[in-house]
Amino acid sequence: MAETAPLYDTYMRAPLRFERGEGVWLFTETGERYLDFAAGVAVNSLGHAHPHLVAELKAQADKVWHLSNLYEVPGQEKLSKRLTEATFADKVFFTNSGAEALECAIKTARRYQFSKGHPEKFHIITFEGAFHGRTIATIAAGGQEKYLEGFGPKAPGFDQVPFGDLDAVRAVITDATAAILIEPVQGEGGIRPATNEFMRGLRQLCDEHGLLLILDEVQCGVGRTGKLFAHEWAGITPDIMAVAKGIGGGFPLGACLATAEAASGMKAGTHGSTYGGNPLAMAVGNAVLDIVLADGFLEHVRDITLVFRQGLASLQDRFPDIIEDIRGEGLMMGIKAAIPQAELLQAIRAEHMLGVPAGDNVIRLLPPLVVTAEEAREGIARIERAAESVRAARVKKSA
Repeated sequence: MAETAPLYDTYMRAPLRFERGEGVWLFTETGERYLDFAAGVAVNSLGHAHPHLVAELKAQADKVWHLSNLYEVPGQEKLSKRLTEATFADKVFFTNSGAEALECAIKTARRYQFSKGHPEKFHIITFEGAFHGRTIATIAAGGQEKYLEGFGPKAPGFDQVPFGDLDAVRAVITDATAAILIEPVQGEGGIRPATNEFMRGLRQLCDEHGLLLILDEVQCGVGRTGKLFAHEWAGITPDIMAVAKGIGGGFPLGACLATAEAASGMKAGTHGSTYGGNPLAMAVGNAVLDIVLADGFLEHVRDITLVFRQGLASLQDRFPDIIEDIRGEGLMMGIKAAIPQAELLQAIRAEHMLGVPAGDNVIRLLPPLVVTAEEAREGIARIERAAESVRAARVKKSA
C-alpha cells in the first residue's frame, strides 16, 4: 500500500487498488481478479473496457476534446435527438454528473412556474430516504441529516414526506408547491422501489394541481431495471428527468430531459455549463446508446434478472439468519442483511466480489448490464460462500 496521499479525508476507501478491468471483472495491481457487482455504483453499465466505447472514445480523442457551449457541438445534437426519440422528452441539457442534472431539473421546474407568473411556486415535495446529490440544493432535497450537518442553513423550498405515502403527499401540497421529485427506485436509501400505483398516483396529483413531476433516474435509468427508464414500468411519463451514471458507461456524463412545456422557462442565460456536453462525453454517450438501444439488449437484462433474483431468493431461504430480505428491480438488487451490513459485505469482498453499501442495512448489487447468466450464477455462488463463512464465524464466536 502506498503512503497516504494528500487527499481530503471524505472517503472510507477499501484497501483495494485496481489496475484494469475487462467486462464484469476487475484486476488488482497484484493480479487478483474481482467480480464487479458494484460497477462504480451503477456507472459502468457496459462493464469495463467495452470495445465499442473504447473505440469511440479513442476516435474522438484524436479530434477535439473540449469546445465549451459557445459553439454548436454535433455530438450533442445527435445524442439529444436519440434521447428525445426514445423517451417522453423534447429538450435535453447535458451535464457532467447526476447532481448537476438534478440541479438543472430543480431550476427548470422553478423557472417554469416563475415564467407562468407564479414566482411563489418554488417548493418541491421530496421523500424520506432520498438521495439526489451532494450540492447545497440536492442535499436539501434529499433531506438526510448526515449530509446536511455542518453546511449552514438547509436550502429552503423542499418539503419531505414518507416514501410511498400518497396521502402525505396530498397533504403538503400548497399554493407554493411547484413540483414533486422522486427516485422510482431509491438507491442510496436502500434499493426501495416505488410501486406502480404510487407512481401513477403522483402523476395524477401533478396533473390535478398543475405541478411538474421530476424523476431522478440517475441510478435506476438507462436499462438498469430492464426497461430504458424505470418509470416505464408504471406506464407514466414525467415532465422532467435527471439522468447520469449508466448513460456515460464510466465517462462523466449527465443529462436533464424535459418536455418542451416544462423547459419553456429556460431561456438563453438562465443556465449553463462549461464542460457539459463536451465532445468526449458525447462520443461515449452515443456509443452507450448504440448498445443499450440495440435489439434484444433490454430483453437480455430482463432474462438475467430472473436468474439473479431466483438465486438471491434461494439464498434468503437458506440463510434467514444472514439475509432478511431481497428487494429491487432488474439488475438493481439489494440484500437487506439480518446482521450488520458491513459484516456481510466484508465476507463478500473476501470472496473477491464487490457490492455497494446503502441505507436501511442494505448491500446493493449492481452488475454491469452485459453480465451473463453464468457470471450471475458465479456471483450467487460467491454470496453463498460469504453467507456460510459469516454463519460459521458467528457459531464459533457464540460457542
